[in-house]
Amino acid sequence: MTAVIGRAASEGNARAMAVDFERAPFLVIWEVTRACALACVHCRADAIARRDPRELTTEEGFRLIDQVRSFGTPPPLLVLTGGDPMWRRDLAELVRYGTAAGLSVALTPSGTAMPTRKRLAELKDAGLARVAVSLDGPDPETHDAFRRVRGSYANTVKIVEAVAELGLPLQINTTVSRRTLPTLRAMAERVADFPLVLWAVFFLVPMGRGLGLEQISAQECEEVLEFLDELSYRVPFGIKTTEAPHFRRIQATRHDPSRGAGASRRPLRAPRAVNDGNGFVFVDHVGDVCPSGFLPMPRGNVRDGRLVATYRHDDVFRGLRDADALGGRCGRCEFRAVCGGSRSRAFAKTGDAFAEDPLCAYQPAAARPVAALPLVQGIAP
Repeated sequence: MTAVIGRAASEGNARAMAVDFERAPFLVIWEVTRACALACVHCRADAIARRDPRELTTEEGFRLIDQVRSFGTPPPLLVLTGGDPMWRRDLAELVRYGTAAGLSVALTPSGTAMPTRKRLAELKDAGLARVAVSLDGPDPETHDAFRRVRGSYANTVKIVEAVAELGLPLQINTTVSRRTLPTLRAMAERVADFPLVLWAVFFLVPMGRGLGLEQISAQECEEVLEFLDELSYRVPFGIKTTEAPHFRRIQATRHDPSRGAGASRRPLRAPRAVNDGNGFVFVDHVGDVCPSGFLPMPRGNVRDGRLVATYRHDDVFRGLRDADALGGRCGRCEFRAVCGGSRSRAFAKTGDAFAEDPLCAYQPAAARPVAALPLVQGIAP
């Protein structure tokens, strides 16, 4: 397993150093289906208990993978998500095709009984590079209440155990909202029990079922990011945030050289935050291309074969990569080039994808540029 993780780390470092976000995304997320047996309170997709007949077919999936590979070298990382991707019977075919094309393919199965050890082994044999599972509470009561299905916690732990036995790299995803904030420190202790390579902390964007959840405050977000930064010096796994790109500001301003060489934080994955439409592109279950799954602004469809052209040349995508196009505090912030604020949250709150991120408490000192954080060896995806 160490060799697999080491290889993934090396590949991730090469991608992060070489990828120009104007030319190619760091991550391509494909929602292979919207079907899911869970009813999570925060679900952005408002997932359903059946497959949509409009989903991309296997052959259309192959063509999408070809488009992802045509971004060039190094290619983006490809994540198969949902809904629950385990609902697709052709999943191993898609993984095998993507791996043969030269992509690193990851998977985010839901916490159900569907990801059996046998099926996970088939996916590993097909070339699967990583499994990411969600855990939103440190115990069955809190997690199952969040997922609204009893037994989800137990199923998730079974998936983790199978992934570890198979030697597949493991990622844990956790959502931060008013509901989960009280257990976050306990979550940090719980995930440390698992053989994971990355803890991905998702900050709620109010959309889909998540409209019914309360966000934490901007000041609480600041405190969470400071906690995660401090934790990053003490744990053997990487920590990343999703929809809280101001973690890069925290990392830049809180670095303490007095800790010594042996107390450095875990490696960074990319030279700046991977943000909506800026290093990140989302393809939904019917092939629509959006800046992210949390920013539902379709800018084309992969069935027309123009994924690369849409990412590179579409006006919205280009605008999202222009730090000087941002408004409010984000537009004045000296960290805008390495952060950029959550464009999804700005859109969800104001209807303007270029407005300031309301979950950031920072008051810009001056409108001056800041250099990107130095990139060290990264872990992908």
